[in-house]
Amino acid sequence: MRNTKYDKIADHHKAKENRLGHFLAAFLSGGVVGALGEGTIEILCFFFSLSRSDASVFMITLFIFLACLLTAFGYFDKMVHFCRCGLIIPITGFAHSMMSSTLDYKEEGLIYGIGSNMFKLAGSVILYGVVSAWFFGLIRYVLEVVFG
Repeated sequence: MRNTKYDKIADHHKAKENRLGHFLAAFLSGGVVGALGEGTIEILCFFFSLSRSDASVFMITLFIFLACLLTAFGYFDKMVHFCRCGLIIPITGFAHSMMSSTLDYKEEGLIYGIGSNMFKLAGSVILYGVVSAWFFGLIRYVLEVVFG
């Protein structure tokens, strides 16, 4: 079978992407995550008399805990399947990547399993985050020196 004929058959049977639906699901679920975060900060500030910066730290910690808990129980993947990037882009996606790698390799032990595989996906995010932060910090420093 020629490649072009195979490609036509494969394209005919391939599921059609609903880009608008995916966009709306990601946009709305990301907005809900942001609204829940702001609501949590406001509740912590009001009921516990915390500053906004302290309440933000607690909110982030709570969201990381919830993402790890939902990943451990197998619900986070189902939520991501519906919400798309609305759940993966925030800190919850980072927590999910670390927790799922940890769970996948827990049978191999603490060192060779969990320790060496926990940062499998998150390691590249940390690396490029640090490198890009350094690069843009250098650009900002040079611009401040040049333009005062």
